[in-house]
Amino acid sequence: MTARLNPESLRYAQAVAETGSFSAAARAHGVTQPTLSNGIARLEQTLGEVLFHRSTRGATPTEFGRRLLPLIDRAIQGLDAVSAEARRWTAPRGGRIRVGVSPLIDPKLIATAHRAANRVGTARGLVLREANLAELREALAAAALDLIMIPSVAPLPHYEHRSIGSERVVLVDAGSGTSEPIGLSELADRQLILVPDACGLTTFTRDLLAAHDVPMRTYPGEAQSYQVLEEWSMLGIGAAVLPASRAARAAPRPIVDEDGLDVEIFYEAVWDPNSPIAAELAEFVELLQGGERQQPLMATAT
Repeated sequence: MTARLNPESLRYAQAVAETGSFSAAARAHGVTQPTLSNGIARLEQTLGEVLFHRSTRGATPTEFGRRLLPLIDRAIQGLDAVSAEARRWTAPRGGRIRVGVSPLIDPKLIATAHRAANRVGTARGLVLREANLAELREALAAAALDLIMIPSVAPLPHYEHRSIGSERVVLVDAGSGTSEPIGLSELADRQLILVPDACGLTTFTRDLLAAHDVPMRTYPGEAQSYQVLEEWSMLGIGAAVLPASRAARAAPRPIVDEDGLDVEIFYEAVWDPNSPIAAELAEFVELLQGGERQQPLMATAT
């Protein structure tokens, strides 16, 4: 083997090993499945053997893959450690906490984070950056961000995770004419409009219905924002599943499970336990959790 290994292909292989699925790994990285599949195919060509058995039920490591994947995992950790240490060495001391947020995060939670950052240690303050999940994960690995606030929709090993809030999930549907709760099973009768699988909403929706064995019908097109998602739903093109804080309509329908309980989407804070400000980040998250308990995130659209 003389060809050099491509770090991105290594990351793709790691993601498939963690998720057990090429499609889920592609969603986690914010790339198309063909892009991820081609990257892994090039890696397998370079290594000389196939890493995964592919089937309709997912992807499982081959014997060769079981030998190589732990080494790939350590190689990626090493690359990330080099980048992170370089950034830590050159970063100005005493700066603000750099927090990345998914566009899906409830604005009330961001406000709580702003207050919490001003109470941490020496009152560092907060610098926010909004981006899709793949960009946030890459920035965290490269130490360009200190902490990320994301929906709990995909595994992110080797980091500290803490739940920081939740909110109910609602359905926007022009034809309902009511704000009464709707059962999960009834979503099988709706054509759902989706957004690009970058913020976590589409992953959440697919996983939610799959976990409850609810068939999913999707609109063949795709909206590019929550606003368009809701506008199209109000036109009768389809229906939209949204966190309550992202639904501007006066009376969206709360989605409930088979026991009549509100379906919720959960948010988490993720950070590197080896960060030079890890203690302050843990304090920041504790304050964030305390603020969330004082001000519940169960938003009512207005």
